[in-house]
Amino acid sequence: MAEALLWSELKARKLDGFKFVRQFPIGPYFADFLCREQRLVVEVDGAQHSDSAYDARRDQFMCAEGYSVIRFWNTGVIKDRAG
Repeated sequence: MAEALLWSELKARKLDGFKFVRQFPIGPYFADFLCREQRLVVEVDGAQHSDSAYDARRDQFMCAEGYSVIRFWNTGVIKDRAG
């Protein structure tokens, strides 16, 4: 649900004209959302991702590939998308 809500805010260049794509492969991983021109990965996660070693490896890989990674919690997206 949170991913769908955020996608409604990102698609069709609604965020300051930046183009985002959804579920984009980067190496062996998938980015929830990616702005290619800014090399920005946006992740939306539930509580099960708290302190996840897998997510840490994934972020390290993406950063090594030249991407910046930002994470939002599902609850934050649901309650405060504008923020």
